[in-house]
Amino acid sequence: MPADDDPVLDDPVGQSLGTRHAHLARRLGRAATYRAGVATFSAVSTEPDARDWADLAELLGPGAFADMFSCPALPPADWEPVFTLEGRQMIWPGGIHPTAPDTEPGSTGLVELGPDSVPDMLDLVARTEPGPFWPRTRELGTYLGIRVDGALVAMAGERLRPPGWTEISAVCTAPEARGRGHAARLVGALAARIAARGDRPFLHVAEKNTRAIALYERLGFKTRSQVTFRGFRTP
Repeated sequence: MPADDDPVLDDPVGQSLGTRHAHLARRLGRAATYRAGVATFSAVSTEPDARDWADLAELLGPGAFADMFSCPALPPADWEPVFTLEGRQMIWPGGIHPTAPDTEPGSTGLVELGPDSVPDMLDLVARTEPGPFWPRTRELGTYLGIRVDGALVAMAGERLRPPGWTEISAVCTAPEARGRGHAARLVGALAARIAARGDRPFLHVAEKNTRAIALYERLGFKTRSQVTFRGFRTP
């Protein structure tokens, strides 16, 4: 089977929660979700039945938000739709090893963002809105940032981790620091790190975010599939 057709990519949330993110998961039956403060992504079996949806509703609680990410199955009719967003899943081509972009002498270096950086990360996310990011999201993987005069102006990190793959996410740059190649450097550095440990990089992006899609294509990513992101509220 070609790696591009790897079925784990069809269920990245469920595959992550069941394997390398199991320590961050809460489970009931075949339903699972991340622990509070880490992520709101939830998963059911790939062919869910009424019991699976009932287990997820019990796991989350009444009136709770269920971010079903790219799950194609729809919950029962009494689950309230919250959002629908068209997007795509992009992967790094097999057989090509990404390399970290060169850093010119004297340029701002990349730094690894630890627990003490969380307030700055949350502030940057609030100003740039790259997607869901919570106080414990950085526990999903490595996050890199760029600081200028001590201020965090750009970051990107690792999120979902189905077997053999690592997702790059939370790519964002402060408005005053855009146009300087920060996002390309961060994504390139993460992709190189991911490949060096034997995984392949992948990512998700909203279809309307044409600038980000163009950037990822320039860096070498290619579209694997179109996806629909959905969120619901439990009954």
